[in-house]
Amino acid sequence: KANLIDAVAQQADLSKAAAERAVSATVEAIQESLKAGDTVTLAGLGTFSVSARAERVGRNPKTGEPITVPASKVPKFKPAKGLKDTVNS
Repeated sequence: KANLIDAVAQQADLSKAAAERAVSATVEAIQESLKAGDTVTLAGLGTFSVSARAERVGRNPKTGEPITVPASKVPKFKPAKGLKDTVNS
């Protein structure tokens, strides 16, 4: 996060304190939207969403004993085509 704040401060010609507030507000807004079950799309970057994982049976690696892994929600990110192209060029 510190590296992102430094990059935002430099590229947007902001103080580090202002960049930190902007980055923190952005992250918090994304988290709140995902918590509410919404999908967040940032053009050129990608889409954040929430996926449900069903309850399943796993194994304790130490003892081999079966255990139940409870159902959960997990955040997912799907990169936009522009981001993929930038990384692969």
